[in-house]
Amino acid sequence: MECDVYAMGNALVDMEFAVEEEFLQRLGVTKGLMTLVDADTQYRILQALRTHHGVRACGGSAANTVAAVAGFGGRPYYVCLVGADEMGDFYVEELASRGIATNMNGARPAGTTGSCVVLVTPDAERSMNTYLGVSVELGEEHLDEEILARSRFLYVEGYLASSPSARPACVRAMEWARRHGVRTALSFSDPAMVRTFRLGLEEMVAEGVDLLFCNRDEALAWVGCRTLAKAADSLRQLAGAFAITLGSQGALVYDGYQIHEIEPVVVEARDTNGAGDMFAGAFLYGITHGLSYPEAGQLASLAASRVVARFGPRLPPEEYGQIWRDFRAQSVT
Repeated sequence: MECDVYAMGNALVDMEFAVEEEFLQRLGVTKGLMTLVDADTQYRILQALRTHHGVRACGGSAANTVAAVAGFGGRPYYVCLVGADEMGDFYVEELASRGIATNMNGARPAGTTGSCVVLVTPDAERSMNTYLGVSVELGEEHLDEEILARSRFLYVEGYLASSPSARPACVRAMEWARRHGVRTALSFSDPAMVRTFRLGLEEMVAEGVDLLFCNRDEALAWVGCRTLAKAADSLRQLAGAFAITLGSQGALVYDGYQIHEIEPVVVEARDTNGAGDMFAGAFLYGITHGLSYPEAGQLASLAASRVVARFGPRLPPEEYGQIWRDFRAQSVT
């Protein structure tokens, strides 16, 4: 099979809940970041949420990104690991329903599928508590060099830097991609990953990447500076091109020659979970389907604005066509 994006990531069943600030304080949850937790801590949080109504979806950062690629009509392939349990069944079935090919169609390992409890406060900020489950065992044996070689981009989520087996698998996938002329892309994923697992990220991008995705906080943390201009200048040494998302201020896109300012799409934010993943997915779809880097940035900004205006990290499949039509209409005007 030929793919637009061959992606690697932690397969997590997202369970998203709207909560008050007091709930985070009571449970000792760090606001605005992704925190890795053990099974007992995850159970304790879920028990505290038993009277709340939540939304469940097959998630993980890279999964959200490839869902966006598929939503716009692209062809993604997703390398992940889920268990032979009910949540694993749910995960694989939802991927298939969205037209996402995966390595998980055959036998799956015994064990618990990973999960992420996403707590969204009234200011639309998301705080994530992640139990990796069997996804921590993702390794080189789950890769398919033949499919990767027939892909246009390899996309790796930075969260994999925390896994002793997934990290070297990412390095190997990067090697294969360069060998076969496949462009490479990586997302820093979260400021906590840059601060806590920097050495792992450095190992994954030792040879550089063709395209880097990050937000303002991640860029500043990686470079170790206080100004966005200095961070953007330094990132040119790491990536051939990059996109820095700036929340309500839009984004900066570097195409290898110059930096383009992407205007924000003004909306009332309800939930920021999945915004960066959607930006990356729409951007990757755009540049693999004839759009320039600035155009892909505009499409990505529009798509991300539709995600933050609703609760949950994904959009219904029928909304992608409308986003594309709105993007085209704006491009004409």
